[in-house]
Amino acid sequence: MSQRFTVSKSDGDRRPSDIQGEVNQLFEGDEPPTCSGAEGEAAAGDEVVVVLKGDSNPKESSPFINSSDAAAEKSQQYDGKNMALFEEEMDTSPMVSSLLSSLANYSNLPQGSKEHEEAENNEAESARKKPVKAPQLGTLMGVYLPCIQNIFGVILFLRMTWLVGIGGVIGTFIIVFICCATTMLTAISMSAIATNGVVPAGGSYYMISRSLGPEFGGAVGICFYLGTTYAGAMYILGAIELLLIYIVPKAAIFPLEGLEGAEAEAALLNNMRVYGTILLTSMATVVFVGVKYVNKLALVFLACVILSILAVYAGVIKTGVDPPEFPVCLLGNRTLVWKSFDICAKTIETANGTVTTKLWRLFCDSPFLNATCDTYFTTNNVTQIQGIPGVTSGILAENLFGTYYEKGDLVDRNNMESVANQDDVLTNSNRYVLADITSFFTLLVGIYFPSVTGIMAGSNRSGDLRDAQKSIPIGTIAAITTTSTVYMSSVILFGACIEGVVLRDKFGEGVHGNLVIGTLAWPSPWVIVIGSFFSTCGAGLQSLTGAPRLLQAIAKDGIVPALRIFGHGKANGEPTWSLLLTACICESGILIASLDAVAPILSMFFLMCYMFVNLACALQTLLRTPNWRPRFKFYHWALSFLGMSLCLTLMFLCSWYYAIVAMVIAGSIYKYIEFAGAEKEWGDGIRGLSLSAARYALMRLEEGPPHTKNWRPQLLVLVSTDAEQNVEQPRLLSLTNQLKAGKGLTIVGTALEGTFLENANQAQRAEQALRKLMETEKVKGFCQVTVSSNLRDATSHLLQASGLGGLKHNAVLVGWPRNWKQGDEHQHWRNFIELVRETTAASLALLVPKNISAFPSNGERFTEGHIDVWWIVHDGGMLMLLPFLLRQHKVWRKCKMRIFTVAQLDDNSIQMKKDLTTFLYHLRIDAMVEVVEMHDSDISAYTYEKTLVMEQRSQMLKQINLTKNEREREIQSITDSSRGSIRRKNPAAVTTQLSVTEDPPATSKEEKPEEESASPPVSPPAQVQLIHDNTTPASPATPATPLTPGEGAQSPGQQVQMTWTEKCDGEPAKPPGAATPEGIKDIFNMKPEWENLNQSNVRRMHTALRLNEVILKKSSEAKLVLLNMPGPPRNRTGDENYMEFLEVLTEGLNRVLLVRGGGREVITIYS
Repeated sequence: MSQRFTVSKSDGDRRPSDIQGEVNQLFEGDEPPTCSGAEGEAAAGDEVVVVLKGDSNPKESSPFINSSDAAAEKSQQYDGKNMALFEEEMDTSPMVSSLLSSLANYSNLPQGSKEHEEAENNEAESARKKPVKAPQLGTLMGVYLPCIQNIFGVILFLRMTWLVGIGGVIGTFIIVFICCATTMLTAISMSAIATNGVVPAGGSYYMISRSLGPEFGGAVGICFYLGTTYAGAMYILGAIELLLIYIVPKAAIFPLEGLEGAEAEAALLNNMRVYGTILLTSMATVVFVGVKYVNKLALVFLACVILSILAVYAGVIKTGVDPPEFPVCLLGNRTLVWKSFDICAKTIETANGTVTTKLWRLFCDSPFLNATCDTYFTTNNVTQIQGIPGVTSGILAENLFGTYYEKGDLVDRNNMESVANQDDVLTNSNRYVLADITSFFTLLVGIYFPSVTGIMAGSNRSGDLRDAQKSIPIGTIAAITTTSTVYMSSVILFGACIEGVVLRDKFGEGVHGNLVIGTLAWPSPWVIVIGSFFSTCGAGLQSLTGAPRLLQAIAKDGIVPALRIFGHGKANGEPTWSLLLTACICESGILIASLDAVAPILSMFFLMCYMFVNLACALQTLLRTPNWRPRFKFYHWALSFLGMSLCLTLMFLCSWYYAIVAMVIAGSIYKYIEFAGAEKEWGDGIRGLSLSAARYALMRLEEGPPHTKNWRPQLLVLVSTDAEQNVEQPRLLSLTNQLKAGKGLTIVGTALEGTFLENANQAQRAEQALRKLMETEKVKGFCQVTVSSNLRDATSHLLQASGLGGLKHNAVLVGWPRNWKQGDEHQHWRNFIELVRETTAASLALLVPKNISAFPSNGERFTEGHIDVWWIVHDGGMLMLLPFLLRQHKVWRKCKMRIFTVAQLDDNSIQMKKDLTTFLYHLRIDAMVEVVEMHDSDISAYTYEKTLVMEQRSQMLKQINLTKNEREREIQSITDSSRGSIRRKNPAAVTTQLSVTEDPPATSKEEKPEEESASPPVSPPAQVQLIHDNTTPASPATPATPLTPGEGAQSPGQQVQMTWTEKCDGEPAKPPGAATPEGIKDIFNMKPEWENLNQSNVRRMHTALRLNEVILKKSSEAKLVLLNMPGPPRNRTGDENYMEFLEVLTEGLNRVLLVRGGGREVITIYS
């Protein structure tokens, strides 16, 4: 492939320095010196021609296209007159009859490459955020302390000791380390994003949406909102658990006394639901009435958290000196619920003898020593051990490894003997401490992870910070370091200070119903109980305050249409509607009523949010976006990728089904925003990723031609526009949609005449009209408008320059030229023929729908009918592939496919049908097969008459550029010779009329097929009588002006109409092809001028007429006929005849799709 660039010299033989000087002047803004007219004329012929040679890939080897065997049999295939229409393409398009025998050896496996589909990139407005005035908060108050308050929460006080007991010190430390590492890596990524420019109020949602685009931003923003909302539910449930179990157990509406198993569990859950709803309502009311009070109380709640943690550390230190007295009562190795007895013994010795205790009465039917007791109670001793032996006791070694339970299992002490009969049924189960849930490692991960969330608290306040780019990284990382240190140390300290059975006792039933972590605190357990209660209430209030504002920010961005109502609020901006929705979602979490069940849910949403923060940082770093210049330098894409991987791993570790549900929710929101959301352009990383991926894919496409299996029509649709820049044939785009169904590449192009500087506005309007029509017809692709000095060049430029790299069109769809027989439309059909030649030269397939206005719209449905394929020559299999693609669309889905091929005299039609059926079977295409036999026959008189009329019309059209008088003399000489010839031989056989027509009645050009469209009226000054006397008035028909039969010819100056008429005696003329052999012989004898006709034209006309006759006979009722399109003559002398051949070939057919292959195979029998 070579490209030719011509550089014209316009100023004589100038030196390079002179040219360089003019270039410099152009860049400096000065106009270059202009040459004089004489110099310009002298230099006009001088050209510098630069020929660039590209590496041209050889065509793939194939038994079908361009094969030497086909060329060798050239003379044998086209000797007959039937296929003369295709004879000039015999070296590239073999006959189907010669092709079918070699199908079994079909092997076509060239080097291929994958196609790449680009998504549409729509331009949209950019969103601006108003800066918050007078931010004053520093790193400590603005970031560090809020993060500390949000990270330390209910899990530390209510579940950390249980986690250490179940998972063991080692297992729990691993869980804590992984979770803390995940949040630290996320904080590093977040710090990089937060320091890459000003982060307005909006925090994490703003960062993600502006980094990953509105779709990801909206999906992750809503996930973050749901996580924050469920965190509120978790804090409320934690507060109710503290209240009902440790502070005021008597307040239970559904009493637990005397209940066992499922009944006790149901009563506890119902209590949680009732009190949780009451507390949620109270908190929502507080937030609604005065959110400023919530912010003022934040420091109080923070003080409670810090004091509680300090009390725990103080208690740990004290255990090393003076361990507290918290005894645990064991029966055998089973932990007893210390609630209904006071002394951990079966009997006690008094002055009066041995007396039974309350514990005896729990397991025996009477207080007497001879009572019948529980078997296990009888055979095992009661032991009292120290619940908190102290940090120096060495208990750490026993707590290193985990002990997992099934629901209902007894919490027993390891390494302690017990006498138990395995066959005995467990009785008095409510006397023992039991496992309330089935525990396993991944469950512990899901329950623990919420205790490390809250790292976004500082970035959420970015609008209030004095220097957000400095405070967010320092404050967040410092807070995570502090909290991680506390968590990891607490794991070790709890394992070193507290007895294992106490650690595994979730609700402290074995230590008089005390909060387990409270037993360790100094000076009193109540410090932890009261402090944790207030801290959980405060965290719940913070969640109910922050979540509605986050939802309001998403709603105000306008990316989720369904949430627009939640962007409104009170006069002071408080999000009333968002608060109501938040309370309702929070209530759904409270109805679950179990802290252990709610924790994994919010873990999913937070993990997804953190995962996308890491993805955003890694994406921006890898893409090297010019705007990616964070002030925080201690980040790396590998760290972000590791953080993202950890988040994804933890999601599935916590709960694989919750992870899938969270991803489905996020994916649904993403697709909803993509299809229904407002279009935003935020300069996000996904756009950069799309560009990078597109460049990579385009470079891959350049590596070689696509494999036949990957071939699909990549369409360049050429449409014409009217004076208002509206598309004249919109049904072309309907057909495009039916062919493509949204797959592959579609470029819709149009050409405008003129200069681009003068017609830029028209080009823009035309492009908008194309986009609007493409949207209406649901055609996914690109549009392109080219302006050139003439339409021929503009169309050629479209053909050559459309597409990019390997992503180029391989097929052209163009409508049949409208009214091509009219004299003033001659340039249109000439352009059309040149387009056919150019597509052939460029190895592009060509699709030409004829009568496009009769094609169905996308809303129509064919309930029955056939798509008929007339496979005459093989040009790569396009005729096989196009019906298959059309039938994928709902318009054509119920149509059946029929394939007709033509057998000549020496072909075995039976064997051809078998071979074609086998070929279609291997192609996996369902179609009826029929072989039509076309034997050699004599050329009819009608053929000669049609050829004569065609050649006469061609001569008339050649006179278009002559003067008026020359044109009249030339036409008159033609008509006189024809009239004299007919009068001599058979004056009564055929008569025609030549007259200047009146203005025809107006008809609809849209609804009438092209070949039947009415001619435009001829202006009165241009009407000329085509006889000797120009002043003679026109007459409809006179015996003095007969002519040979003709189709009609028009020039800008006059309009010539030729029509068939009846015989002079009133008998209707015979239809074409109805003449008898004797009549044909007579006519041959009577019309010697036929012998002077171009015999090539006669044979082509014979082929066109015979094929048309056969096609009409077989496919007149078909919904669509697909037909091989013959190529134009290689020399340009017979262009007018070529259009006539095509017209005759398709005459009488309603919908026709003429198809030319692109010179390569497009369909294969191999998988």
